[in-house]
Amino acid sequence: MRVLLVDDDAMHLLILKRIFENSKDTVVTAKNGREALLVLDSNSDFNVILTDISMPVMDGVELLAKVKANGKTKGIPVIGFTSGDVNYYREISTVPFDSLVPKPLDFSDLRIIAEEKARFQVN
Repeated sequence: MRVLLVDDDAMHLLILKRIFENSKDTVVTAKNGREALLVLDSNSDFNVILTDISMPVMDGVELLAKVKANGKTKGIPVIGFTSGDVNYYREISTVPFDSLVPKPLDFSDLRIIAEEKARFQVN
C-alpha cells in the first residue's frame, strides 16, 4: 500500500511512518496540507491519505476539500485524525472524510483503518 501521511507533529509522523513501513507499505510524509498537495501534484498514486486536522499553513479539512475536488486525487480515501471535537469537524467539512477518528488512539489502529479504506479505493 502507498500512503501519504500528513501531520505537523514530527513524533506522530515518525511513529506512523514506522508502523506502516513495518507492514512493508511505502510511505511519503508532509508537514501540512500545502506540502501534501505539492506531493500529490508530482505523484497522485496513493492508496490512502492520513491527515491530522489541526495544522498550520493548511489544515486537514482544507486539504480534504482540495483532494476531493481534484479529478486525479478524488478517489483516494482520506482519513482524518484529531484531538479536537470529531463531531465539530464532521459538521464543518463540506466534503466528508472517508474516516475521522479521535486522538489519542493507538496509531496501529490507523493502519488497519487505512488498509480497509484503500481496499475500496475508487479511481
